[in-house]
Amino acid sequence: MVAVGKASPAGHADMEMDPSVLIERARQMVPTLREREGQAIRDRRVPDVTIADFKRAGFFKVLQPRRYGGYEMSPAVYCEIARTLAEGCMGSAWVYGVVAVHNWQLALFHPQAAEDVFGEDPETLVSSSYMPCGKPTKVEGGYRFSGRWAFSSGSAHCDWVILGANMVAEDGDGKPEPYNFLLPRSDYAIIDTWDTMGLRPTGSNDIVVDDVFVPDHRVLRERDMFELDCPGHTQNRGSLYRIPFAQVFNRTVSTTSLGALRRALEVFIETTRGKRTTYTGQKLANDTTIQKAVADVMLTINDLELRLASDLAELDARAKSGDWPIERRAQLGHHTTAMVSRCVEAIDALMLFSGGKAIYSGNVIQQAFLDIHCARAHVANNPFPYARNVGGIAFGMDNECMDL
Repeated sequence: MVAVGKASPAGHADMEMDPSVLIERARQMVPTLREREGQAIRDRRVPDVTIADFKRAGFFKVLQPRRYGGYEMSPAVYCEIARTLAEGCMGSAWVYGVVAVHNWQLALFHPQAAEDVFGEDPETLVSSSYMPCGKPTKVEGGYRFSGRWAFSSGSAHCDWVILGANMVAEDGDGKPEPYNFLLPRSDYAIIDTWDTMGLRPTGSNDIVVDDVFVPDHRVLRERDMFELDCPGHTQNRGSLYRIPFAQVFNRTVSTTSLGALRRALEVFIETTRGKRTTYTGQKLANDTTIQKAVADVMLTINDLELRLASDLAELDARAKSGDWPIERRAQLGHHTTAMVSRCVEAIDALMLFSGGKAIYSGNVIQQAFLDIHCARAHVANNPFPYARNVGGIAFGMDNECMDL
């Protein structure tokens, strides 16, 4: 369990939202998410009622600026909610995590961009696809923008989207570098392409944009997020917004695997306790190989939860002090990108000993197996570039990752 502090939401000076209340709401929602999981998988999207429940519970406000009704809480609260929800349905938790993090990122854009999104409705939701697939052309006051992007999780529930593109900066080195473009729902189409083996409820469909205008204030340079020098910092001065972007976002797509793995372990222990082998009738729970597999998965979960709690506490402390040495940023980045690979090894062990019934659709362990493997396919969960970077820095080489 992640230890968290308290924060007050904007416009509610006479009350204080306790993070433990939000986390308990997430815990209470787990049985409902399990009941809805099958339908979410079949529909390939999170049910509208679940998104409404998340809104009503206040989950999307956790990282949102106070000036727009948010709570500005620690990322530890946000990660704990996502991890807990994943014990009910990892796909639904994934959508929560990815969509909610944009309420944090909007605080980094020019203040007018956040006003465009939250000005009339502070509960507006934003999806994304940061793949640099966009084709921007500079015009007066902004850009003409086109392209097609894949993997926009939860896009059906959102009225805005953040999309990636590479451009050559006027003050850059002449090489293209990544930018983020913020667009309203009227400027893009959602194409139904999401038919996958796992994470089906995420509805991570394609986004298509055909020659629309994006004003300058809705464009954010990723280097500015790396260097902690964003247009939104003039207005949003809290330490929450002084954390490098990838240190928050990458935990968005790794933390939910922990919740799914914990659920799978609990189900494995419960179902194996009463099982006997088909031919000899011996109790599987007496098999020392299976006992060791359970112990190893328990250790993995404990290790990862402790590491996550420690890293999130460090992010809070460094955000307050402003101390972000690149060597430590690289190590923290590697911690989170390596997390899902360890979850893959653990769920593989549980699947291996789950027997023939685990291949039937609807099996909890199989679903965790599929979802966690799909999470590992996310570029931010590929530990190898981050590991090489950490090792290279240790040998005196330059940092090669701008997403730390």
